[in-house]
This record gives sequence, structure tokens and C-alpha cells, in this order.
Amino acid sequence: MRILVVEDEPTLAAQLAESLRGAGYAVDVAHDGVEAHFMGDDEAQPYDAIVLDLGLPRLDGMSVLAKWRAAGRSVPVLILTARDNWHDKVAGIDAGADDYLSKPFHMEELRARVRALIRRAQGHASVELECGPVRLDTRSGRVTVDGCALALTGHEFRVLDYLMHHKGAIVSRTDLIEHIYAQDFDRDSNTVEVFIARLRKKLPPGLIETERGLGYRLVCPG
Repeated sequence: MRILVVEDEPTLAAQLAESLRGAGYAVDVAHDGVEAHFMGDDEAQPYDAIVLDLGLPRLDGMSVLAKWRAAGRSVPVLILTARDNWHDKVAGIDAGADDYLSKPFHMEELRARVRALIRRAQGHASVELECGPVRLDTRSGRVTVDGCALALTGHEFRVLDYLMHHKGAIVSRTDLIEHIYAQDFDRDSNTVEVFIARLRKKLPPGLIETERGLGYRLVCPG
């Protein structure tokens, strides 16, 4: 899953990015409203969620959010607001924000809210994703098969996480590349095939199907 963090305060931006990367997300960072609007408006490289501070230079966060929504961008957005500034909270929700978090906040709460936004956007109510004998706990990042823990690399986890969030749907290699790598990462489409091959060796047979010329599909028994 790929997250855009929009925060102009360098230390907080770095802390947010580090916390989310530690939770298994690919993270890009924007430091002003103009850069944020450009990055979030790119249909070719969509984000799974955006963490958006409202007090931004060049273009304020509320205007950025309004522009995204006016352009039809439906990405889940968590806005960061100053404590007790209920006007910003109301205005943010009215502008199309999906949730808000008041500063200062605990990183654990931010990660939980981001997880919830992504789950809801993909139609999942539970914190645990299931596909046959495979369970993926979005809180801990723990994956099990028939109750036994499965050891995965960071990129293997990201691929499986994305497929689990979109189980039953065809996911192209391009989709996987866009959602498991940050923008500044040296992307190689061939590595997706490597990660899929490794996952197939670790998961029950037949769980990941190849749709020739289209991509991959996670097929859940029953």
C-alpha cells in the first residue's frame, strides 16, 4: 500500500514517513500544497491513502483537498488539525476528508486510522484479512497459514497485502509496482514476478492465479 504524507514541518514529516514505512507502507512526502496537489492528482500513480496537514505553504491543505475532490479523486484522506480547532475539522469533513486527527497525536493512533481508511475504501470491515487458510493482520503485519506464522520479506508482504485487499480482482503488474514502491524507488517490473514466484512457494497452491496479459488474481477457496 502506498501513502502520501503532506506535512511542511520537516521533523514531523520525517517521523510520519518513518512510522508508516515501519508499518509496511511505501511512503512519499510532499512539503507544500502545490507539490501535494500535483502528486495526489496523478491518476497514473494513485495513492491508497493520504495524510494531509491543513497549514501548508503555497497552497493550504483545505484548498488542496477541495481540488482533489473537484477532480474526482476519491483517495481516502486523513487531515491533521490543530487541537481544539473544531472549525477546521468541520470544514475538512465538508470538503471531503474521510477522517481527522488533532495534533499532537500518537503515531499508533495515526497508523490505526490509516489502516481503517484503507480497509473501508476496499470494503473490509475487519482488521484481519482472510483468504482461505491465509490470515493477514493489518495491525501487526503478521501473516499466518492455517494458524502458523509465515515469514515474508517487506516487499513480499506488500504484494500479498495489496492482493488481499483486492482479492478476487485482477491486479496488473503496473498496479502492484505503483502501490508497493515509493515514488523515488528504482522500480523494476521484473521484480514483481520474482515476488509473486516467492509468494507462490510459501502459500497454498493455486491461491495466486496468473491472468495472461492482464496480471494476477488472488483466489480464495469457497
